[in-house]
Formats: sequence, C-alpha cells, structure tokens
Amino acid sequence: MREEDFVAALRKCGARVFIVGGWVRDQIRGVKAHDKDYMVAGIEEKTFANLFPEAEKVGKSFPVYLVAIDGKKSEVAFARKERKTGSGYCGFAVEYDPSVTLEEDLYRRDTTMNSLAMELPSRQIHDLYGGIADTRRGIIRAISEHFCEDPVRALRAARQAAEFGFAIEDNTYRLMAACREELAGEPAERLLGELRRALRAPKPSVFFRCLNRAGILAITFPELAALIGKTQPAAFHPEGDAFEHTMLVVDKVAAQTSSVLARFAGLVHDLGKGTTPKEMEPHHYGHEERGLEVLTAWNQRMTLPRDWLQAGGFVIAEHMRAPLLGKEAKIVDLLLRIDRSNLSWEEFLAVIMADHQSLPDYLQNGETYVREMKQVSGRDCPEGLTGKKIGEWIRSEQLKIYRSLVVRSDSAD
Repeated sequence: MREEDFVAALRKCGARVFIVGGWVRDQIRGVKAHDKDYMVAGIEEKTFANLFPEAEKVGKSFPVYLVAIDGKKSEVAFARKERKTGSGYCGFAVEYDPSVTLEEDLYRRDTTMNSLAMELPSRQIHDLYGGIADTRRGIIRAISEHFCEDPVRALRAARQAAEFGFAIEDNTYRLMAACREELAGEPAERLLGELRRALRAPKPSVFFRCLNRAGILAITFPELAALIGKTQPAAFHPEGDAFEHTMLVVDKVAAQTSSVLARFAGLVHDLGKGTTPKEMEPHHYGHEERGLEVLTAWNQRMTLPRDWLQAGGFVIAEHMRAPLLGKEAKIVDLLLRIDRSNLSWEEFLAVIMADHQSLPDYLQNGETYVREMKQVSGRDCPEGLTGKKIGEWIRSEQLKIYRSLVVRSDSAD
C-alpha cells in the first residue's frame, strides 16, 4: 500500500495522519531519515482495524499496529495522553480515544526535538514546543516536568547527546537528576538497550559524561562511576584519573572501528581500577584480576550479552601484558589465544592501540604469523608420537615458524 492511499483512507474516515518522532527530526537535521513512525488522531481503534485488516497489532498498553506502507512495515500509533499512576515506565494510565488531540499527544513526549509532527498529505510540520530551533542549535530540551515520568528518558537524552553531538540544557539535567530514585528500579534490559545504542555513537564517552553530570552514573553504571577519582601515574596517564582514561580509550576505539564488541571491551578494560585500595594508588597492581570480578558482578546485576562478556573478560585479562612480552613462547601463546577469542584481530588491536598508543611487531603482524602457524597439525607429526607429545611437537613447530617469520620480517626491514 502506498503512503498516499493509507492517508487517503484515514482522511476519508475523518482522521488526521502524522509522521512523528525521529524521521521528522532528521529531516530538520539534514541527515538521512530512516523508518517512518505514524500517528493517527480522531479515529476509533475498531474503525482503523476494519480499514486495515492485514495490520498486525503489537501494542499492549495502547494500540500500535504494524502496517505495510511503501514496502516497509511501519508502526502506526494512536494519539494518546498519559497520567502517572505508579513508578517506572509501566506506571501510567493511558487514554487514546478519538478525542485526544495532536497537542495532547506531543506534550507527553520527552524532548522538543522529538515532539515534531508532519501532517499528511500537506506535509505541514507542527512545532508546538520549539523543536525546530532546538534541533538546528543542537540543544536537547525537555518539554515539561513530565520528562521524568519515564526515568529511562534520562539515559535517552544522554545517548542522543552522544549520537548527535548535541548539548543538554541545564533544566533538562535537573530533570534527569530527578529520575535517580526510579532508575534504581528500572528493568536492566532497558538500561542495557540505551548502553548498546550509546556504544554505537561517534563518541560514546559523551553518554557517560552526561549521566555523571546529572548525578545518575553511579545508579545506572556504578562500575564506571567507581573509576572517578582513581588516580594514575601522571607520567603514563596525563589525561587524569581512571575514568578519564577509560573515556579516552572508548572514544579512540570508536574512531577505529564501528564494532560495538570492541567498544565495550575498551569500556571495561580497566574496570578493576575502581576497586584499587586507596593506599595503593596511583598504582593499580592486580587490577586485571579485580576487573574480571567486577565484570562478573556487573553481569549478575545486569545480564550482559554473552559475546560482550567474553570479549570484555579477554581484554581485561590480556590488555596489560599483550604489547609488552619478550619471550617467544609467551608471544606465540598470546597470538593463538587472540586468534581463538571472539574478537577479531582488528577489534583486539583497536583496544590495545587505544590503551598503549603503539603496537609491537608481533601484534601488528600477529594475524599473519598465526595463519602460518596454524598450517601445522597433528597429521604432520612424526610417527610414534601419542597423547600430549603430539601437542608438544605442534607447539615446538609453531615456535620455529614464528622465529623464521620474525627473522624474515627483520631482514625485510
């Protein structure tokens, strides 16, 4: 069904049709807009369902339908207004009858840039709260005190600041801070969803800095808040404390790769510094082992994606010594572990480079070295070898291959 046919059918029944949310905002920003979300007003749900019998209802607390428009399944919601009745994002009484107006629907939204609506078919943009001006100026501004009725809006504002490079205005920071108490009881998957999207941003650090400025980082991601104020040797870390170092690393990783897996690994690589005893600072001996404990506790509090947990744990365990090895046997063992990890070479090296600012030859050429070493298999071993002797022979041959490759590389230089 074409959009114009969808709109015409609804208009014929006396309804109004709008494109709302991010698509309109991105039009104003001058960037490529993605999926359209529609909102309809002035129509009974039963009438809508009869008009579009193939539409799939997905909303539970209020009607949202998936309708095939211009070859894509698009969300169509009914204009609604909300009244806070309890805590969290479920604590609302929702009204969505035909009397609910565009103005009432837009007022319940979080920020001005998300309160824009384009009416169809005229394509007139309704801007009731200054969303166009704020979008053009790069300002994230709450529409009203209703902002904190859904506490995860505080994370969404911080995430959008990271995504778009926008600034959050002061009163909105105040409202984000007011979400503190309810955030403690929010489902972990909602916080994790915002974290995932923030890690895709050009500068993920902005997300965490905004949460910290609002006073809610310790509630949402206490493992990162624990890094604040943890001093480091100034000669190696002129950027400041462990939190500043972590923010620097995650942004450097983001500049090298779009991989969320690598970005998360960079984010957690120094988690153990948050539990360093004060008397040990500015040194953080043993922070790798403590970091694994902190990551495990984080996973118990907020179940992390399995691949994040594996990648984060691997980087925590290996990031300090990975670029500092001297013995060939230890180098070969490390290279094979990297190859077996769930991180690609590009992902692992992006984190190590961000943390150490340089890479030794064995890491720069590690993928090539491993490719050659893996040519050796038990099928090639001398007759008569059994059990662990086969493994010892394979390792010995891999060491020989590594040595020969390093000599060849040195000769080429």
